Order: sequence, then structure tokens, then C-alpha cells
Amino acid sequence: MLLSFFETLHEGVRRFHPPEDRPVRLYVCGPTVYDRAHVGHARTYLYFDIVRRFLEAEGRRVRHVMNVTDFEDKITARAAALGVPWRTLARREEKNFFLQLDRLGLERATAAPRASDFVPEMIRAIRRLEKMRLVERSEGTLVYAPPRNVCHRNFPVGHALGPHLVPEPGAPPPPEDGTASAFVLWRPQPPGAPSWASPWGRGAPGWHLECYAMADQLLGLPVDLHGGGADLVFPHHFTENEVALTLDGSLFSRSFLHLPFVTQDGQKMAKSTGNLVPLADALDEGGADAVRWYLLGTSSTERLDWQPAGFAQAARSSRWVHATLAGAVPNGAGGSLAVTELRTVRRGVAHDIADRLGVDRAIGRLEAYAKRIDSRANGHYPKGSRREVLQELGAIDRMLGTTLAPSAGPATRGRARRSN
Repeated sequence: MLLSFFETLHEGVRRFHPPEDRPVRLYVCGPTVYDRAHVGHARTYLYFDIVRRFLEAEGRRVRHVMNVTDFEDKITARAAALGVPWRTLARREEKNFFLQLDRLGLERATAAPRASDFVPEMIRAIRRLEKMRLVERSEGTLVYAPPRNVCHRNFPVGHALGPHLVPEPGAPPPPEDGTASAFVLWRPQPPGAPSWASPWGRGAPGWHLECYAMADQLLGLPVDLHGGGADLVFPHHFTENEVALTLDGSLFSRSFLHLPFVTQDGQKMAKSTGNLVPLADALDEGGADAVRWYLLGTSSTERLDWQPAGFAQAARSSRWVHATLAGAVPNGAGGSLAVTELRTVRRGVAHDIADRLGVDRAIGRLEAYAKRIDSRANGHYPKGSRREVLQELGAIDRMLGTTLAPSAGPATRGRARRSN
């Protein structure tokens, strides 16, 4: 069964069909670790977790890389305000970030590289661009500047990119018409900020260079699927920024997936605005399944406006579904869910996910099934095979990251392997 979703590059629903003779190459833009993870982060990474789980359920191997941006102006500023070295703050928040994702039951990425560990690879990429005469220098800053008669972009994107604009730290904002091409490769750093020795003096690489270096080293380009939150569409993904660095004009990725924002009172949830809901607080309040139920209960193409009442309802619903299904599984006396009926539900869940990443429909399917069970007179079925029932529930859990099977815990795959 092939997965389909709204593919940002072509602005339409497309089937995802990566080559079958190797693992799927999945590169997800990860966090900038200067503060706590919030539920907006969680929704983005949950959907990529579902993508990976679905592919693995279909028998595909997945090599999943999610980078950690551990040096950036926001990290430097907050570290200075707290009176700690930038690296100390970054490591602390990185640890906390992955701890919360573990609590939420996300599979750990195959590799979670830190940008600071790949500075040598970034310097080598700049040297290659220099040899191609694609670098300009201005007051110590190196800028990628493609020839005016060459356009690397081969994105058939029709929508306005301006609303997605997120300027690169330390660089002038790109034009809102989406025509940005030049971007920072290397820049000097003020005292106390992260810096490295280079042929151009001490400094730090630009933001857009990071993902190129890590994806190229750990996966090889082009990757099969690349993405993150909707704020990365422009300029990080959909200008010449990443794609130009492939040097031959080929695509950085074959497919792109961007998840809409989580808002609160209509405003994007973000650390900079202070209107965020910390993921740790949501997990403490409702638990991992409730957070999944709520964040994945809205279509992957729609924004979710976080409402405490809505989250509380999702928590009640997820607990009720769990209790209903668990109560219908034999525990000595009693009976079991009909295996054939549950198998149909499991296949329906897989179909929902495959069809436009419809996790919200899969959740609705489970709620409807629990209602059917609850409406029956004795609340369970004639005695059947407990083992087969648990196998079917476990298969649903592996696709959704839930804990429907009694005594099951969220499936994770251990810590990502460091790349340094």
C-alpha cells in the first residue's frame, strides 16, 4: 500500500513511492535547542513519526535523520541571559527535547546530528562553491551568489511564499515574492558567540548550509522525503538555498511535507511570542495518548488551534477507547474482541493513513469501533484467541504509536546514534 499526502512542492496530493532497492531516506528539520519543546513541535514530529511507522509496517526500512541546530543567535542570546556557555544551554535543552519526545512515544531517529559537529563539512562545501565562482565576500561575510543567467530553482510552486517568510539569523530578509537566491554561507561572530577557524577567519556557517551538509553526509542527496513545520517553506526549503548546494541543480529532495502550525487564539504558537504550551505540561496533564489523540485528531493539512477544553475532551476520549477495548479482551473470564472484526479495523486504520495521511480519520474509526462494542449487551464477544486479538491491537499501536494493547507501552527504538 502506497502512502499519499499533500506534497508541498507540487501543491497537491501525491503518492510517495521511494526506490525499493534501499532504505527510505527521510530527513526532518529538527529543533533549535534554546528553550522547552512545545505542542507545536510535537505535532510536526508526530506526523513524521506516523510516516515512518507506516512505511515500516509496510516492510520498508527507513533511515531517518533529524538534525539538531545547536548554535544560533537565539541560543547565544539566551545563554548570555542565563550566564551559561552556549554549548551548555544547547546540550541541556537537547536532552530535555528528546526526553519529551520519548515520553510521547516517538521512534528515535536513526541519527540526530548536531550542526556544530558538521562545521568541517560545511567549510568544504563553501570551498567547492568558491571554485565554481559562486561566492561573494562583503565585510567578512561570504554569500552564495548564483550567476544571473542561471536559475537553480525547479520548483513548480504556485502559491505566494511571502506568508512563510522566516528570515535567517544574522542575514537580511529575502524578498517576499519568493525570488531569494543569495544567502549567507559564512559570517563573522561577535565575542562569546559560537565560532570556528576557517580559511576566511573565525566565524560560523549560515543556517541553510547546515541541512545540506548533514543530509549529504548521512543520507546522500537527493533524499526521498524532506520537511518540517510550515515556517520552513521559505526561504529554507523553497528557494535556491538548499537545492543550490547540490551544485548540479538537482533537487535536494524528491518530496516535501510541511505541517501547518499549532495556534492559540489564532496566533502561531512559538517561543518568540510566548504563547506556547510546553509539551511537558501537556504530557503531565493528559498523558502521551491524549496528546497524540488531540494533535493528530485534525487533518494534516489544517492548522490546529489549541483549546484546553478540546484537549480535555481528547484525553477523555482516548482513555474511554482504551478502557473499552481493554475490557473486551479476555483476562481469564470474559471474552475477546472478534479477531476478524478487529482485523478489519486494523486494515481500515492502515488505509486511512495511506489516504492523505488521514490519522484523524483513523482515530475516528477507533472511536466508532469502541462505540459499537460499548453498545452491545454484554460488552464483549464470545471467548476467542487472546493472542490474535493482542496481535491486531499491537499492529494498530505500531502504526499510531498508541497503547491500545493491554500492558503495551509506546514503541520506541532506543537512542539515535550520534554522528560525531
